[in-house]
Amino acid sequence: MRSLSRRQALCELGALFAVPFIRWPERLSDPLAGTIVEYQAGRARGDWSAEEVTKEALRRANWWNGTLHAVDELSQTAVNDAIASDVRARRGALRGPLDGVPVFAKAIYDMNGLPTTASNAEWARLFPEVVHRDAIEVARMRAAGAVVLGKTVADDFAYHGNGTSSRSGQVRNPYDPTGTKTPGGSSAGSAVSVACGIAFAALGTDDGGSNRIPAQFCGIVGMKPTFGLVPRTGVIPTWPYLDTHGPLARHVADAALLLDAIAGPDASDGLALVAPRKRGTLAHLRDDALVHARLGLVEAHVPRAQMSAESLSVFDRAVADLKSAGAVVESYAPPVTRANVRDLFAQAAKERADIKPDPNSPAATANALYRYFLAHGGDPRRDVERGLAAYRAFYDVLPKDWAEMSKLITEPYEEDPAGVSFARSRAAVTAQLVGSFRAAKLDAMIYPTMPFPAPRAVDPWPDIRTTLGYGNWLGLPEVSVPTGLGHDGMPAGNISFMGLPGSDALMLALANAYERTSKRFVAPPTPR
Repeated sequence: MRSLSRRQALCELGALFAVPFIRWPERLSDPLAGTIVEYQAGRARGDWSAEEVTKEALRRANWWNGTLHAVDELSQTAVNDAIASDVRARRGALRGPLDGVPVFAKAIYDMNGLPTTASNAEWARLFPEVVHRDAIEVARMRAAGAVVLGKTVADDFAYHGNGTSSRSGQVRNPYDPTGTKTPGGSSAGSAVSVACGIAFAALGTDDGGSNRIPAQFCGIVGMKPTFGLVPRTGVIPTWPYLDTHGPLARHVADAALLLDAIAGPDASDGLALVAPRKRGTLAHLRDDALVHARLGLVEAHVPRAQMSAESLSVFDRAVADLKSAGAVVESYAPPVTRANVRDLFAQAAKERADIKPDPNSPAATANALYRYFLAHGGDPRRDVERGLAAYRAFYDVLPKDWAEMSKLITEPYEEDPAGVSFARSRAAVTAQLVGSFRAAKLDAMIYPTMPFPAPRAVDPWPDIRTTLGYGNWLGLPEVSVPTGLGHDGMPAGNISFMGLPGSDALMLALANAYERTSKRFVAPPTPR
């Protein structure tokens, strides 16, 4: 590393994050234990290099994977990418705050030089070849200088929420000494790798909670951005009208940095937002953002009669933390809730004489799968047919018969009648919420991300309804933040900050202020 004076290093750190630094972030003994700011400060001080930290991250990934089962594939270029970042650092030419930062992506993401296994044994057998492109989000992370360590294990095809892969086995919850509790899913490996300090942040996907479930069960930050904020090209598809990609991280500020790097329009995803974005706008966070913030506590989303005394106590403590930080918290009864959102979508379609809205339309998913293979440059029809049985074992709305399936695959998902009807209902129902939200002069809604902690992986979940699908149907941004551990040392719950479409920066700011005030994150024990 270059030899810099303290003043020079502080100036360089400030320029890197586009904010002034007047004092050093805390010096850490473990560079992977803190925030990205602390990591980059250590690099500027000369405490460590990106090469050294990347090698340690890969050592942990390899050593701990026998216990955690969290890593799908490791990159062969990560160390060289870190060395390249160190060269840029010596020249004073880092690309931004993510330059040299170890990160992961989920197993359904394409990554140049690795196979895309989907964490599914049969898919990995059918498509063992390495791919020669990056998913757009991976490419954007690389463009920001991030060191992509590889890919993490998910539920097969990102379909379930338990962290169970037919290829890699059951991902383990790092807080659970018995090895029986679920880490949540489907972005299980991403959450576990982040919680354990293998990477600072990781990419996940969320159709009905796949980022927020493992965030809560692993005691970290998970985000579902505004629908369409992050284009999804180069990722094995799920449900195009629900699928939302975003970050998992130990800290909100790190999640914000990753989201800022991957967000923004791209014509390859026909459902992505088209408004241009200025880099850096999602990462400007203030520790006092909660002062005078107006937060609506949605009691309809707090099933108090079904929650355990500890779950309730932890959530109520989080609300008290918000008030102590200067927020105004008041009860809010929105016109759209978890209980009525689907009925309102159907009613909106009926009023405009439209067909039934369906976010799980087979035609949309069939076309998305075809377009995924089309970008690989081979024979997409052959590849879809070859992989259909394995894929359809999870996405069972698709036709079994190839003759029937082949009729669907070339119909653009942007024009799918059931999907378009769903999008129209989303706009109409969200407008109802927007009017009420603004009349109440709220900045965000708050409620438990989930009303129960991690069950055993082999057990069914408690029969308590969650709000997870609510956010996906409405396309709203949601940041889930840990609220502390329970008496058993397991993460006891997360609190969600949810806002109107496009308010991602505000949700991150509020969540960051809560995190900085409450200091409820506790790292798991070192895996054995």
